[in-house]
Amino acid sequence: VTSHWIPLINDRTDKDSRVPLILVGNKSDLVEHSSMETILPIMNQYSEIETCVECSAKNLKNISELFYYAQKAVLHPTGPLYSPEEKEMKPSCIKALTRIFKISDLDNDGILNDNELNFFQRTCFNIPLAPQALEDVKNVVRKNMSDGVKDNGLTLKGFLFLHTLFIQRGRHETTWTVLRRFGYDDDLELTQEYLFPLLKIPPDCTTELNHNAYLFLQSVFDKNDNDRDCALSPDELKDLFKVFPYMPWGPDVNNTVCTNEQGWITYQGYLSQWTLTTYLDVQRCLEYLGYLGYSIIQEQESQAAAITITRNKRIDLQKKQTQRSVFRCNVLGVRGSGKSGFLQAFLGRNLASYYAISTTYVYGQEKYLLVSQSSFLSEADLACDVVCLVYDISNPGSFEYCAKVYKKHFLDSKTPCVIIAAKSDLHEARQYYSLSPLDFCRKHKLHPPQLFTCNTDEAPSKDIYTKLTTMLLGIIVAASYSMFLMQYLEKLIFHWFGFRDIQVSFVLWSFNIVHNNFWFA
Repeated sequence: VTSHWIPLINDRTDKDSRVPLILVGNKSDLVEHSSMETILPIMNQYSEIETCVECSAKNLKNISELFYYAQKAVLHPTGPLYSPEEKEMKPSCIKALTRIFKISDLDNDGILNDNELNFFQRTCFNIPLAPQALEDVKNVVRKNMSDGVKDNGLTLKGFLFLHTLFIQRGRHETTWTVLRRFGYDDDLELTQEYLFPLLKIPPDCTTELNHNAYLFLQSVFDKNDNDRDCALSPDELKDLFKVFPYMPWGPDVNNTVCTNEQGWITYQGYLSQWTLTTYLDVQRCLEYLGYLGYSIIQEQESQAAAITITRNKRIDLQKKQTQRSVFRCNVLGVRGSGKSGFLQAFLGRNLASYYAISTTYVYGQEKYLLVSQSSFLSEADLACDVVCLVYDISNPGSFEYCAKVYKKHFLDSKTPCVIIAAKSDLHEARQYYSLSPLDFCRKHKLHPPQLFTCNTDEAPSKDIYTKLTTMLLGIIVAASYSMFLMQYLEKLIFHWFGFRDIQVSFVLWSFNIVHNNFWFA
């Protein structure tokens, strides 16, 4: 065994993924004494040996046990979890169990109280722990270590000790059940199926977080906002992302969402960044929610349950209503026209960024407006909800770009466009383009140019962003209201005069002119 078979097997397997071995002493019916004393030194020499068993095929001694141990060695191997030489768990196992502990610590106090332990037990084994069993577990930890139990709850050290004890007593299946419930594979890596559950998104549809997802993310924020200042300090943010294998948010996030005076991400900014990730890269959002344990804490099949797929925008227009909460506004203009200032004014400051996302309130409802800037057009730029064409009123050559982009890409498009006259605090220069910005808007039936500046003593006004969101909803609401008004007027005029058609069309046409100009009045 030691001179041929074990070396042969090890030579043909990778050192980091050794095949588990079981030593079997067959024909035990032919000897009167046990050979276990001879086998034990071999077991100590080779860590890949899971167990040894003496059996007899003749009298069926330990045959069923042999197959049980073989199955157990494959399904619940010791190798990835424990190092017999050092008599402790391996670093990868400690790392995985530490993440599991942090996810299960719902109030983030560093202790698993009775409620959290029971939730953990139900999640992993589908049965709660009886009160006495819970006390017995804590007593075992107390007897073996001084800092394993604190305030009658299990600390991380106590949690890790329990799993070390399970493994040492041959109950690896307990630890493996926990690991697999939290998404780990045999190499103690989170599986692709766990991180990226199947989510089919039809064309021209967008992705948003649903109400339960926002409640979950709110609870994650609350458990990490230790000083209760409604903002996450760098240390608090780092602690929140300890369950991640890497830091997912870089410094650019602080330029994209709302922050407080210290530059820390606020509660609104935190939710806005999650909204942005879901809208732009839903697979990344699923991955992040997987690291946070969304499906486990929310008791869902996968984190795909956190995502709402909106219907096609064309259907929204046909149905005259929308359930969407996130709208995208692309800001286009030549370099130096004031695009960055327009984005950052939405967040109440003046920093450079390609995206800005925050909330606006329209008809008493909270909506997210995602504003992004670009100096060139891509397919994504054309597939937005509204376009802002920005020009610098002090630069005589600035508006020409806006006019050309509009005529080339949006003249026959159903995407609403708004002209932004940026840097309105400066002296207005006569534009080189053949038509003035105001005349251009009149010719193409656009709203007049909206004056904007971020060069103010106080935070720039956010009225323009509310108007943009209102206009988006107004397109749908106006269509619905117009239909209602047409039906009402048709009945009314028929009742009065006995005829319809011409009068209704004239009144409705007049209403639409007034209605379409209402938003920027």
